[in-house]
Amino acid sequence: MTEHSRSVFTLAGLCAALLLTLGATPAGAQESASLSGYVRDAETGETLIQASALVKGTSRGAATNSEGYYTIQDLSAGTYTVVFSYIGYQNRVEKITLSAGEARRLDVELQPAGVAGEEVVVTGEAADEEGSVSMDQVETALIKELPTAFQPDVFRTLKLLPGIKTASDYSSNLYIRGGGPGQNLILLDGTTVYNPTHFFGFFSTFNPDAIKDVELYKGAYPVEYGGRLGGVVDIRNKDGNRRETSGGLSVGLLASRAYIEGPYGGSGDSADGSYMVAVRRSTLEPVLAGLRRTGTDGIPDAFAFYDVNAKVNYDAGPDDKLSLSLYGGQDRLDLQFQTAGRFDIDYGNQTISADWTHLFGSQAFSTLQVTGSRYRSTPVANIANTEFEQTNGVDDLSVNADIEYTPGSNHTLKGGAQWSLLSFQLQESFDGSVTFDQDLRSQQAALYVQDTYKPTGDWTLKAGLRGSYFQKGSFWRLSPRLSAEYSLSPSVQLQAAYGRYHQYITLETSQLFTGFDTWLMSDEGVPPSSGDQLALGLTTQFGDGWQAEVEGYGRTMPGLFREDPFSSGTAGVPYAERFQIGDGRAYGLEALLRRETGDFTGFLSYTLGRTERRFPNINETQAGGPQYYTPKYDRTHDLTLVANYRLTRGWRLTSTFSYSTGQPYTRPERQFSTVDSPFQSATDERTVLISPFNNARLPPYHRLDIGATRSGRFFGIADYEFKIQLINAYARRNVWFYQYERQDDGSLERTEIPQIPVPIPNLSFTLTF
Repeated sequence: MTEHSRSVFTLAGLCAALLLTLGATPAGAQESASLSGYVRDAETGETLIQASALVKGTSRGAATNSEGYYTIQDLSAGTYTVVFSYIGYQNRVEKITLSAGEARRLDVELQPAGVAGEEVVVTGEAADEEGSVSMDQVETALIKELPTAFQPDVFRTLKLLPGIKTASDYSSNLYIRGGGPGQNLILLDGTTVYNPTHFFGFFSTFNPDAIKDVELYKGAYPVEYGGRLGGVVDIRNKDGNRRETSGGLSVGLLASRAYIEGPYGGSGDSADGSYMVAVRRSTLEPVLAGLRRTGTDGIPDAFAFYDVNAKVNYDAGPDDKLSLSLYGGQDRLDLQFQTAGRFDIDYGNQTISADWTHLFGSQAFSTLQVTGSRYRSTPVANIANTEFEQTNGVDDLSVNADIEYTPGSNHTLKGGAQWSLLSFQLQESFDGSVTFDQDLRSQQAALYVQDTYKPTGDWTLKAGLRGSYFQKGSFWRLSPRLSAEYSLSPSVQLQAAYGRYHQYITLETSQLFTGFDTWLMSDEGVPPSSGDQLALGLTTQFGDGWQAEVEGYGRTMPGLFREDPFSSGTAGVPYAERFQIGDGRAYGLEALLRRETGDFTGFLSYTLGRTERRFPNINETQAGGPQYYTPKYDRTHDLTLVANYRLTRGWRLTSTFSYSTGQPYTRPERQFSTVDSPFQSATDERTVLISPFNNARLPPYHRLDIGATRSGRFFGIADYEFKIQLINAYARRNVWFYQYERQDDGSLERTEIPQIPVPIPNLSFTLTF
């Protein structure tokens, strides 16, 4: 038996022993009662994730899982008052009487707070019955409400939270706690999305009309997630309205959206299931056509995107639910230059996930999921009669099985298994001749187990272990996860978490468009990256809807691998010799202050952080050895203020202000000429600029976006929203990068290339019915 086989059997044995030991029914527990069920939105029938169910006057309670299901065990016979709550909804109080040994099924529905004229809370920490440190939930209402350039966007909303950044105004890629985009696990209904961007990185692929819930783990995430060193963005689409057919239409300057959802086979509790379809398409064609008629060079013949989300659910019985979720999206750019040359690129994602959830009584909840993800990118460039073509692809077929088991009031067990078949393809050709052809394939598998233990009402302890195997290179790794939460009082909680993580793949990002990004993987000569994360935090609630959070974190990232930037090429080079092996570290302090009720809501976020990398041949000293440097997404200070004000019943005002330290860049310090031979003429002269890598910083970044929303009834047939927004309200010319040109006298002239140089207005009109 091989070493990794022994490790697999060891982990499987530990999982089985833990489940059998803790799952054994204690003596006398047979007479205990239990309460379980689903928590739903009263208007749509959508299940609510991380809703809270609390038995008043006791320490007993639970949070709903990813399917909206909760269970409370070990209740004595008697009468109880149970309070159900969820962010943005009115609390519901149920008084129940349980007899000995009774397993009561109680499904409840919560009314949105807006129904009673209250302010809807649009963002907040999850109903934290399990001590989820470094985790945030973002509601769809916030994504749609905030002023943003042209389109509401999930990623641009997430970047407002502490610890999260983007590289520029033109990029929606997330840099979470010092990690790059390739270190993030992006999930849509449980399916990995490998290039989650539209318009070449300007915003993300996720349509806000289709989204039900967004869970963000900035670090220290639980055992069911793996394969990445950084954060997790887990996005779940709506199941569809189970009460009635509804929909919406939104028209904007950049794109238009439409969706429809509803029940089938009846309605409400009698419906067989529900469906949802959402489509989105860019609407730039008239603008581009007008610009082309002016004769301006460089206007694309095509610059467009579309995406489609669809989901259907079927209730196979009171304990079984089947669902199928589909996504397809594509971007296209065709650019023809009048002088010479053209540039075309098509790229897009397709995903599918099929789920079966089953209840084993009131104590066990299982999920079986089969997913598929495909990404393709085909850039073609023709310059000076030389054609370059690239085909870049990713295929991922995965099977996931998960079970949650609650044997009593003190323990909640979770276990599962995952398997994936990965394929990364990259082919390059010049003038029809293939110069590089790479097809990387590997299987990966994982087993995991976790126990959430509540010894008292004040303590929540969580311990988990994940074992993963990567076929290419035969790598086997163990990943322990630990977290704890202690309630100093009902309004003050202390949290701590530690986790070890491993990553077998890496993303090579392009300086041009995300369509050029390529995925690579470990093999025998390129071991996987690893990382340790530690987080300590404090959360407190006070006053009228105020909440404050402070969290410190530290990360180490040994074994980072990337393609060698100093390599002359990849053709004919052994795979392992194409890479540099380095390491990284990041640490910081995050603070968040928010108010979630009343006419004035919003939040203030601040991050004090630093991230560093070290790779061979970069910033080496005379004594030898590379030194740590700050990558371009390092920001020492990052401050965001979001303010929302309900002026009247029909008018809302919104604003977002951001400030951050300028990003690092390489400032030239020395230059020399390559004319050092009598056989070279002056026209052959080349200037080489020499400086330590990222030895300076751009000026500080700051920007103000403002907006106003008018809402009401549209001729009595639908609800409407009209939004007017102004991006970069005071015309801040934030520097994107510097361009250097050598002058005749030998000096260097620096030109600032701004990001968004002028205020940009944005208008949109939305109807919902």
